[in-house]
This record gives sequence, C-alpha cells and structure tokens, in this order.
Amino acid sequence: MSFRLTQSEENYLKSIFNLMDKNQQNTINTNLIAKDLNTKASSVSEMVKKLSTKNLIDYQKYKGSFLTKKGAEIAIQVIRKHRLWETFLVDKLNFKWDEVHDIAEQLEHINSTKLTNKLSEFLNHPQFDPHGDPIPNEKGEFPKHQPLVSLKDVKINDEVEVVKIGSNHKDLLIFLTKNNIKIGTKIKCVEKYGFDDSVKIKFKNNSTLILSKKISKNIFTIKN
Repeated sequence: MSFRLTQSEENYLKSIFNLMDKNQQNTINTNLIAKDLNTKASSVSEMVKKLSTKNLIDYQKYKGSFLTKKGAEIAIQVIRKHRLWETFLVDKLNFKWDEVHDIAEQLEHINSTKLTNKLSEFLNHPQFDPHGDPIPNEKGEFPKHQPLVSLKDVKINDEVEVVKIGSNHKDLLIFLTKNNIKIGTKIKCVEKYGFDDSVKIKFKNNSTLILSKKISKNIFTIKN
C-alpha cells in the first residue's frame, strides 16, 4: 500500500469489519456505521466514497458497504493492535478492564508491525483479550473457539462459563466487576422471567443475582 491512512479512515474500516462480524452480514448500511461511530450519516457517506477510491471499501447503492480484501486486512491489523494493547494494559500495567478501551483506541494507530509483533511476543501470544475478544495473529487469522451462547439464551439449569463480554461500555464492565462476573466465572441459570426477559443466575457460592435482558445478552458463555 503506497498511501498512509488517517486514524479516522482506520476507524471506519475497523467499524465496518466489527459490524459485519457482529451482525453476520456481508454489507453494512450507512446508518449502522453512523450509529457505531457516533457520527452523521452524511459524514459516513463522504468517508465511504473516499475509502472506495482507495479500493478499501466496495459500496453498493441501497445495499451498503463491504470491505475489500485489502480493507479487511487493514481492519484486522488495527483490531489486533487494539486487543494486544488492552491485554498489555490489564496484564502488565494493572489497569482495570473498564479503563483500557479508550487508551487502546489511541495506541492501535501506531504504525509499526515490528512493535506489534514484539508486543505479542512479550505477552506470550495471547489468543483473547481481557474482554474475551479473539486476537488475530500476525497473519490475520483469528483463533477458533466453540460456538458461544449469550446468557440471555442459556437454558434453565444449564451451568456455563463466561468467556466473552459483548460490549466495552464502561458502566457495564463496572457493574460486572462489582458483582464478581468476569472472564472464567462459572454460573448457573436458575430462572427466567418472561415479563422483561431478565435472568436469575447462581454462583458457585450459591449466591444469586438477577440480570436484565440488556446485560445478559452481552454476556457470552460456553457450557461448563
């Protein structure tokens, strides 16, 4: 690639990649991107055109945008840097998991492959970040894991282990910390309430907690 991307351009590529993954869609419409990046649809349209001229995005009218092979490669490397920096901040500098997202947002734009690979080596090549998100390797390959089920969809009496948090929202992470829920926490679904789709869980020490639908759908698990 003979040109250098701005931080904003990298953020757009990363946003589209994450939205494609989250929504299991090949194309992402302008409004979704605008909501994810907290910007105007008109600004998204302008950036999409700009990235299209660089052959990083393919835009189809009335359908949306999808990443070209090169666009996806760049997005994956930005994601790799972000998640490695989050891991470094938590594991080595003792930051809390609710403190690292914004810092990693800045560090992910450091344009040094050597630094990124040295960081991964220093951390012993972690496969998942502190929130359970997979970290792609140097080749852009994501680690494989068994299918995840949100706590909202776990069946009553199922015993599960928390392996991923689906949102980096600070308030959610603080709430989970206060209630002793983190990656690796083992819980049992003991009751569901149809009125508001909240879920009652039980911990290993037999204490219980009721979680709202909004919280439980952002806690991803595997069967214990």
